[in-house]
Amino acid sequence: MKRPATVLLTALAPISWGTTYAVTTEFLPADRPLFTAVTRALPAGLLLLALARVLPRGRWWGKAAVLGALNIGAFFPLLFLSAYRLPGGMAAVVGSTGPLLVVGLSALLLGQRPTARTLLTGVTAAFGVSLVVLEAAGALDAPGVLAALASTASMSAGTVLTKRWGRPEGVGPLALTAWQLTAGGLLVAPVALLAEGAPPALDAPAVGGYLYLALANTAVAYVLWFRGIGRLTATQVTFLGPLSPLTAAVLGWAALGQTLTAVQTAGMALAFGATVAGQLAPRTRTAPAGNTRSRSGAITPGGGRKRGATGGRRLQDDVVAQGAAPVEG
Repeated sequence: MKRPATVLLTALAPISWGTTYAVTTEFLPADRPLFTAVTRALPAGLLLLALARVLPRGRWWGKAAVLGALNIGAFFPLLFLSAYRLPGGMAAVVGSTGPLLVVGLSALLLGQRPTARTLLTGVTAAFGVSLVVLEAAGALDAPGVLAALASTASMSAGTVLTKRWGRPEGVGPLALTAWQLTAGGLLVAPVALLAEGAPPALDAPAVGGYLYLALANTAVAYVLWFRGIGRLTATQVTFLGPLSPLTAAVLGWAALGQTLTAVQTAGMALAFGATVAGQLAPRTRTAPAGNTRSRSGAITPGGGRKRGATGGRRLQDDVVAQGAAPVEG
């Protein structure tokens, strides 16, 4: 498939994630973040697991549980808690800093030095998103902001561990995503039952909202996202992330009656410009497809060993690309 078509398909993932807050606040039962997290993660994970037909082996049972806890089990409930407590798109400005947080964690845990271009473009995108969101109506809610920060930190830490551990030989992104969604959903399910009680009664809009979140917003979107990571350069994938809060802002204006000021419009243009700039960045050479084992013992997708300063930058950029995934709004 040609590169523009791949970019467009991959962009559908953050665009879909940009609808999360609107669906949550408009169609789902109020104040049920844990139940909503389970309903979004577990059905999608079981569906992808049935399609992948691959189970973890050996130490990967534990690793999948840890990654599922960080990337799904903690991230989803905190994400929905912030969605319930903050105005539409407000938490997205925190999520937009996720790639920058991943840069710091990868420097600390993986010894990867960030590139100046990645930092500059990431800061520009986050600043543009900030202009959009901070002009939104509604007061800041401290628990909601803390939940958004914690969700971003959880997913960022999970992303760095995902890169550190790689994935088992012969296992693709579909199976790895299925393991994490299933593990995360199973982790949250008993907590949801204890903390929130029995599932709430659902009307037709709520059922439709949950089906959308589980199928389109999670199962399909995550498959498209990880497929894009495998086919595009890391920089291109990274800067599709701002499409999520931009989508949330546009939905708030078009469907929820929220206003867009001149400052917000300028911020959208700035964030979208950073997204386009990320797609036009010079392409780096990548090794042949396939999984190989690096000197540290981790399986690295794409084949070939990561060597020297250039290899380190590519590895760091790959981490940032995956770190862009949690930017939902």
